Amino acid sequence: MDARTLSICIGAVALAVGGAVYGVKFCKIKNYLIGIEWFVLAISSTNFMIYVLTHSSITYAGVVFLDTFSRAFGIPVVTVAGLMILTHGYRPSVRADILFFVFSCIGTLIILADPFAKFLPYFLLLMWSLFSIYLLYFAYKLFKEGETLPAFGMVLVALTNQAIATIYDFYTIPGDETNIVFNFFTIALFVWTFLTVQTWYSYCAFQRSINTNDKATIVSGPQP
Repeated sequence: MDARTLSICIGAVALAVGGAVYGVKFCKIKNYLIGIEWFVLAISSTNFMIYVLTHSSITYAGVVFLDTFSRAFGIPVVTVAGLMILTHGYRPSVRADILFFVFSCIGTLIILADPFAKFLPYFLLLMWSLFSIYLLYFAYKLFKEGETLPAFGMVLVALTNQAIATIYDFYTIPGDETNIVFNFFTIALFVWTFLTVQTWYSYCAFQRSINTNDKATIVSGPQP
């Protein structure tokens, strides 16, 4: 295994661990939308590592589907719905959780069909750009709650992930085929890992702030 491949595999392991660990954490608080999507990222990165090591055509098909799923629907739609639990008081039912993933799978199969091939990169960039806008809104809401550090973290998540989404299908890092650490896939994998980790801590900070404010409202409310 050459050094470049090793660096990519380290990035893939980081994303797999981040997705699995924080996926479990989200599921424990019954946010299955984000939790299961984080598991998808963990499976996707593991499958990608296997492809890098084996160049198997079967794993390549998995890479294409899982990557497109997360970039088109899993993160821009499913994850946003999971975050809206805090920002908009959204309470999805188990049926809604299932339908989010079912329709996301169907949507992924549709946009991977040949008639949509030439539009796919632009569609993926559009969807991720909308996600980035929502992340900035989420950061703004955190800031209003007095959670400055988590808010800054989410801004950094939005900017770094948007940079990866913009580069992904449209630009090439100079010397990308030979760069050991600063190659696109290694950077992208660590940036997505940052997304899985920071989202959890910002989510928890937002939840704590809401709970604290609710308690303060009850205590300071009208007395009999």
